[in-house]
Amino acid sequence: MTRKFLLVVSFLACVGASAAQNAKPERLTLDTLLDWEYVAGPQISPDGANIIYTRRWTDKINDRFESELWLMNADGSRNRFLTKGGGAVWSPDGKRIAYIAPGQPSGAQIFTRWLDTGDTSQLTHTERGVANLEWSPDGKQIAFNMLVPSKTVALKIQLPPRPDGAKWTEAPKVIDRLNYRSDGAGYNPEGFSHIFVIPDTGGTPRQLTDGDFNHAAPNFTPDGQAVIFSAVRKPDAEYLRGGSEIYALNIKTGDIKALTDRDGTDAGPAVSRDGRFIAYTGNDNNNNTYNITRLYVMNLDGTGKRELTSNLDRDPTGLIWAQDNSGVYFTAEDKGANQLYFAALNGPAPKPLTSGNQQLFTANVSNTGRAVATLSAPQEPGDVVTFTLDNPSALRKLTDVNGDVLAGRKLGAVEEIWYDSVGGFKVQGWLVKPPDFDPAKKYPLILYIHGGPHSMYGVGMNFEFQQHAAEGYLVLYTNPRGSTGYGQAFGNAINNNYPGQDYDDLMNGVDAVIKKGSVDERNLFVCGGSGGGVLTSWIVGHTDRFAAAVAMKPVINWYSFVGTTDGASWYYNFAKLPWDDPSEHLRRSPITYVGKVKTPTMLMTGELDLRTPMEETEQYYRALKLRKVDTLMVRVADEYHPFNASPPALRHPSSRLYQILYLRGWFEKYRKK
Repeated sequence: MTRKFLLVVSFLACVGASAAQNAKPERLTLDTLLDWEYVAGPQISPDGANIIYTRRWTDKINDRFESELWLMNADGSRNRFLTKGGGAVWSPDGKRIAYIAPGQPSGAQIFTRWLDTGDTSQLTHTERGVANLEWSPDGKQIAFNMLVPSKTVALKIQLPPRPDGAKWTEAPKVIDRLNYRSDGAGYNPEGFSHIFVIPDTGGTPRQLTDGDFNHAAPNFTPDGQAVIFSAVRKPDAEYLRGGSEIYALNIKTGDIKALTDRDGTDAGPAVSRDGRFIAYTGNDNNNNTYNITRLYVMNLDGTGKRELTSNLDRDPTGLIWAQDNSGVYFTAEDKGANQLYFAALNGPAPKPLTSGNQQLFTANVSNTGRAVATLSAPQEPGDVVTFTLDNPSALRKLTDVNGDVLAGRKLGAVEEIWYDSVGGFKVQGWLVKPPDFDPAKKYPLILYIHGGPHSMYGVGMNFEFQQHAAEGYLVLYTNPRGSTGYGQAFGNAINNNYPGQDYDDLMNGVDAVIKKGSVDERNLFVCGGSGGGVLTSWIVGHTDRFAAAVAMKPVINWYSFVGTTDGASWYYNFAKLPWDDPSEHLRRSPITYVGKVKTPTMLMTGELDLRTPMEETEQYYRALKLRKVDTLMVRVADEYHPFNASPPALRHPSSRLYQILYLRGWFEKYRKK
């Protein structure tokens, strides 16, 4: 090899290295979603030495999600795959885990695994799925929830004898309750959730509760003699304005005692470490659309009830008792963030222990006071973090499950905005900008509306928003009145007024962003799902300022919705039932204003959706077609209501790709270049 050739090779190598160093970061592409991973349910061992968590990934070949359990040291070291499954909980001595994984004969089954040897046992062999595992304090039993078919026979009949060899059709299904259909979001037509226990060595599960109503996750008392849980009072209480109570079940005798008697909802019980108290959340029934839940505490026998969060206008969730039983830790939404709070049994008003632009969801705490949680921020997908309860602001990130797919990619900056709206309300929103954003240029704008309507856009990273930004769009998402995380008055502002002034909140948000000077006003687009689909279809009936719209899984006719949905959201939105007074149902229905629609509007709904049924989409599609307004109906195959949820609650990962591509494809079709 000549010296001249060596010099050329050396020169080309240097050029290549320099080009690599100066290479422009790539933008977030949609195919990255197939490599995206999700973390959930981190659990720290009782001695604080190890953390187990669920890691979810996409099986691209079979178009489904898979869940795995990963184990690591408490400092994040030795992070390794353990087994397939999820929902893991540590045994009291920290030597084993119980978890849920596919097993025999089929479906979700309970397994245990010894951490020192890896020995694994399948404890259940049930025909129905299990959930919400809870170890007894002595480690000899595991309590859990499982579906039980209803024993109630609505109407008895006696068929004539069937001839030998006859092949008759399947027997009719006889329905006698409201929430009788499954939409993938909790309702199940096959029966009700009950509490069982099974020995840690396996065997036959023993059913502890009965009746045609659902029972929530079990909580053992420290002495192992009782299980505390919440349950509804009557079959349709979950569906209509009803509620639930806290109960104590004596495992030995089977006796059940109601510990609360509120006209409303009491739920989420957590027993103190010394077994003296039960913390729980609750609110009263009233005529409000939205009610803040409060944190309460009572003695183990149900006496001595008192409220701990009377001065906090936020909803407490994820209750965790302090090691010394002095109070309760919980997380709460606050202006797009989720923070950790502490409420003392005897002391000052609850206060936040963490702060910042983050969404923190605490999972559990070890006996040493070390906690584990998941955390997301505007440009950080969810990961596992740890901290000590005496210094919760010192968060330490332990995982980086999407660091590999984000390496070399530039995300769009996320700007927080506040603006004034009608009635003296101030509204919070965020603007995602394209990478390499130039304030001197004009960009198309997508207004993306959340569902609920009582929910909250958070500050955590949203893949879809970042991907639209990577394709050159500004994305505006806001929390209009009715959103959670802003207190009782703000959340209840749409009481019997939906859609209403939340429309003004959204339009004022668009105006506020336009004033910043970087929006191409010829290319304004609007979209949203569920409650966001309601408001999208409402918007196009009240303004033609948008170049195109996409209404996903909308309600467009409140009157017909009453008779077709599996949910009860219509009940909370109106003072009267439609057949008692149809005027408000019609006045608040987007289809009432379809005669004014000029905006090209695409509709997108899951074919299995029972929350906002396809019939609603079909009504609007037909109305738009009859009026010769440009429209398309996209029927997402084999998906229930949450097909565009984040993190995904859909059945098939490809459905999310279709949703994003059809949505942006519709906007591109009508985008003025």
